[in-house]
Amino acid sequence: MHMMLRRGLSGTAAGRPPTALVLMNLGGPATQEDVHPFLLRLFSDSDLIQIPFQSMSSRFIARRRTPSVQGHYAKIGGGSPIGMWTEKQGRAAASQLDTLCPSSSPHKAYTAFRYATPLTADMIAQLKADGVRRAIAFTQYPQYSCSTTGSSLNELVRQLRVHDPEGSISWSLIDRWGQDRLLAKAFAQLIRDGLERFPADVRDSVVVLFSAHSLPMSVVNRGDTYPTEVAQTAQRVMEELGAGHVHRVIWQSAVGPRAWLGPATEASLKGLPRVGVRNALLVPIAFTSDHIETLFELDLDYIPKAKEWGFDNLRRTESLNDHPAFIECLASLAARHIEGTHDTSKDFAVRCANCTNSACDDTRHFFAKA
Repeated sequence: MHMMLRRGLSGTAAGRPPTALVLMNLGGPATQEDVHPFLLRLFSDSDLIQIPFQSMSSRFIARRRTPSVQGHYAKIGGGSPIGMWTEKQGRAAASQLDTLCPSSSPHKAYTAFRYATPLTADMIAQLKADGVRRAIAFTQYPQYSCSTTGSSLNELVRQLRVHDPEGSISWSLIDRWGQDRLLAKAFAQLIRDGLERFPADVRDSVVVLFSAHSLPMSVVNRGDTYPTEVAQTAQRVMEELGAGHVHRVIWQSAVGPRAWLGPATEASLKGLPRVGVRNALLVPIAFTSDHIETLFELDLDYIPKAKEWGFDNLRRTESLNDHPAFIECLASLAARHIEGTHDTSKDFAVRCANCTNSACDDTRHFFAKA
């Protein structure tokens, strides 16, 4: 695939279709009116959630949860900023790519959300309208999970079968990048900035709490690599930070009665002061931009309770958003991919030990042939 990219896009950029950098994520409702369709798509996705009588149950759950979720979004400005941040990240990374990889320029960023607009089908239509012949699926989940990366990639392949059956667009894939050096560098800089906001006399004792979205244990027990990959990212960041702080990985956003991966963020925050931790810094380690889990769950739900739980200081780092170090990370990853030095990971070829989803096999065959 990469040799094809280099041969097919040599020469000047004038008159050439863009090389597409497709940033893929779950997305979020931009307005209050978007909340219900967002939830309906989310609960209808069997790659993410398996529930009995899913087509009917998803409609009931989405309708029941819409008012409360709308209330959460109302408190962070009415909708999710993830679309805005993804567009900014993409434009900035594509601009740097034009300098880093002139042979494949011009580069243009596109967004493909799983549950919010622009949906995957919308993205494919835009690629075809722009005459794109080469596209990089760049998942914005640094750590791989069947529930996130897997679902988005399965949806991409499904939609390509419908909207580009002739295969007019050649695809390659960046499927996971949680141990990338520049990603660790970006997180480490955010942590350093966050630590500066603590009183000087307690700064060295601050515990770094890496919070990531949890997974149902049924997914973990299938063999999903996400928990391990999150821990690897945290370790890489701490090595880059080099400050000797204690750190822990904790898990947020569990819903429903099923068993979820723990320890839960809320339970950890309630318990740590009881064992002597009075100062802690939350780091959203699996998210590349602000959204409901950072702006509402961490900022408005948990942190205001810090004193009640026994903390002297509980703060959160800024999210990656459009931080220059993160944009450098995105552009560098894409450049190395185009140059053929960062290919689809070997891990991607190996499905979960107890995978029962045939779509996962189809997706792997698609990218193996791309």
